[in-house]
Amino acid sequence: MKRIYKSIHLPLFLLALLGVQFAHAQASLDVHMGVSGASDKSNGLAIDTFGDGTLYNTPSLNGVFLNFGAGAMLTSRFGFGGEFSLKPGKSDYAGLQYRPIFYDFNAIVHPLTSSKRIVPEVQAGLGGMNMKFYYNQQNCNAFAGCSSSSTFVQSANHFQLHTGVGVSFFLTSKIYVRPQFDLHWVNNFSQFNSNFVPQYGVSVGYRFGDN
Repeated sequence: MKRIYKSIHLPLFLLALLGVQFAHAQASLDVHMGVSGASDKSNGLAIDTFGDGTLYNTPSLNGVFLNFGAGAMLTSRFGFGGEFSLKPGKSDYAGLQYRPIFYDFNAIVHPLTSSKRIVPEVQAGLGGMNMKFYYNQQNCNAFAGCSSSSTFVQSANHFQLHTGVGVSFFLTSKIYVRPQFDLHWVNNFSQFNSNFVPQYGVSVGYRFGDN
């Protein structure tokens, strides 16, 4: 978990530094973070995960995700950006535990530029979806008592297409709140019922520079 957060902090720090340069170039760069919920139904399968004849039902995809992202507007209307979304904790999956991660790179359009306080945004792009699976076990003895451990088993990777719409409400000239709806199309998402994964969230962001 610590490695995941370290991998997030460095890119966001570098993007913040780039924001200073964008400010001088009469463009803008936004960085944001927030929470969301993504959902997909269970595929309805029962899996003999450990080969011992015990069947485990597959779950639905749900729960709270953390979102991190940035967007660079090269003009008042057009730009590009990227987003990263993951569950902070692991969830049960057919006798194992898993953590899903979405990431995407997008073209960004601001269709209306007349208002600096309310800014609609449309995104479209591509990326990937990763599911890491873990096996949890508990070890007990008379001397040390009981302890639990989590062992990485394997990872499943999927290509995805992404689109999103949101509206940034600027509380000041730099700080904004953005409700957003995202839709992920995940190729061959056999772990769940559908390739389409909707995601609803809200983020708080900061803008460097000004269009």
